[in-house]
Amino acid sequence: MQCPLLYRFRVIDRLPEKPSAAATKGTLVHAVLERLFDAPAAERTAPRAKSLIPGQWDRLRESRPEVVELFADDPEGERLAAWLGEAERLVERWFGLEDPTRLEPAERELFVEAELDSGLRLRGIIDRVDVAPTGEVRIVDYKTGKAPRPEYSEGALFQMKFYALVVWRLKRVVPRRLQLVYLGSGDVLTYDPVLADLERVERKLLALWEAIREATETGVWRPRPTKLCGWCDHQAHCPEFGGTPPPYPLPVRAGESGGGPQGRMGPD
Repeated sequence: MQCPLLYRFRVIDRLPEKPSAAATKGTLVHAVLERLFDAPAAERTAPRAKSLIPGQWDRLRESRPEVVELFADDPEGERLAAWLGEAERLVERWFGLEDPTRLEPAERELFVEAELDSGLRLRGIIDRVDVAPTGEVRIVDYKTGKAPRPEYSEGALFQMKFYALVVWRLKRVVPRRLQLVYLGSGDVLTYDPVLADLERVERKLLALWEAIREATETGVWRPRPTKLCGWCDHQAHCPEFGGTPPPYPLPVRAGESGGGPQGRMGPD
């Protein structure tokens, strides 16, 4: 939805991307908040959470050695220390938004997968699932950035409605609440979905998949310029910046204009 050409670069061409300091910090903070719930409720304190950061950073470097490049030009460790300090502040801010001593998540970092009637397979990883004693389900997602302005909140909620759709398809239960926790600004955005919301998301996903299928077969992957382009790693390959995409790796469907690809992408 963000940019069809970027989708091609990432999913089909699989062009490498440099690790991002912001995204890596998000991964680190998510790991800390997940692991905090390993402790008994009374021990889920801000100091304990912050004490988990060094160990989780070490694990992240082991599992993803490329993140070390972020601080390759920081021999004294000053930028790294500042970056870790930012992660600490994000973790600490969470305690003003939720009380982990009163939470017992049913699931953390839950991988979910469901297949629609069309054969399209949906997959995702949910940060946290809470289940009330009455059986009501709440889906929670942590964001280390700032909350969007109200006019952009629908875009932010799409991810959560996607998760709700998968849960509904798997369990035939519509989650009672979707909750986005923005650690960057200290905001909590909630939405209580109804079945009609999930049906609309499903129709949107099917239309999106059809657009992906058509682009795969025709080779027409159009760039969609936005303010996010300034952070894109693929400017050298993007026509919007005077670049040329690499040769398309899939065969072209005969008779299509522009010489695009043919190739069937599985419903995944």
